[in-house]
Amino acid sequence: MIRTRLDFRRIAAVFTARNREFFRDRSTLAWSVMLPVAIVFGFAFAFSGSAPERYTIGVLGDPAAAERTLDIDYVEYVRVRDRSRGVEQVRHHELDLLVDPAARRYWVSDASPKGYMLERVLRGVNVDERAYSRESVPGRMIRYVDWLVPGLLAMNMMFTALFGVGFVIVRYRKNGVLKRFKATPLRPAEYLIAQLASRLMIIVVITSAIFIGSHAILDFPIQGNPLGLLLVLIAGGICLISLGLIVAARTASEELAGGLLNLFSWPMMFLSGVWFSVEGLHPWLQIVAQALPLTHVIDAARAVMIDGAGLVAIAPQIGLLLAMAAVFLAIGASLFRWE
Repeated sequence: MIRTRLDFRRIAAVFTARNREFFRDRSTLAWSVMLPVAIVFGFAFAFSGSAPERYTIGVLGDPAAAERTLDIDYVEYVRVRDRSRGVEQVRHHELDLLVDPAARRYWVSDASPKGYMLERVLRGVNVDERAYSRESVPGRMIRYVDWLVPGLLAMNMMFTALFGVGFVIVRYRKNGVLKRFKATPLRPAEYLIAQLASRLMIIVVITSAIFIGSHAILDFPIQGNPLGLLLVLIAGGICLISLGLIVAARTASEELAGGLLNLFSWPMMFLSGVWFSVEGLHPWLQIVAQALPLTHVIDAARAVMIDGAGLVAIAPQIGLLLAMAAVFLAIGASLFRWE
């Protein structure tokens, strides 16, 4: 009779062995801690001032027509399809100004210096005889570093999840370790679950420590419940680790694994909103961004830290991340080979 149930004793044995291997390797442990610390504090220092001078006007309608009508140069015009969503983007400083040319209205945040400058330009330009009516969006000053830190922590988690699992399994396969596992009762699904659990524990511990330490020094806002951030961290970690398992399922070359992992990680780093809002991207790239796990990790983390979102508000992102993780894990388990 073929056994189909998972044996959690075997999973626990591999989980314990992997953790011991990681924590006994002091150089790897130090690198795993020092690198993300250097990334977070380095970029926080570099961008400790205001955001890069990039003015963005959201338009409820045709951006090209609004650009001709408003006649404000050196500004990026982006289409906004939902007014309530656009107002929230103004509140979060993702848009500096929201304009509805048809209704002759515009929305600006009271706490946005760039919105203030665009408003002065808009009111000074002789658009036509009719003036635009002003809608104030209440908000508070958000430093660029406050907006940047969640993306940096999520980016570091992504690299730790993808490369930490991908390279380890490929190295085991290359050195013949997995071939020895094949002769044991250990099943592929049990081995992958143990690797996922071990890496997830490492990510949660290291990221939480970096988050607490950087918060004590940088004093970035945490408006929501920290439990929500922990759930985002766990769901995002599971999803990204499962994605790394797909790369490691059959690959036997570390060079090939590195190329494939970069193929996954670099688009997420630039299209998921780590450095800037995705609203200014091409519409097709915005669709691609919504298909990337890191986008939902960053959106949920910023919603909790900056907007004070509760668990109900971030439940869709967490559910989507877990659904992606289930798909990735199923694909990785089906493709996995010991040799």
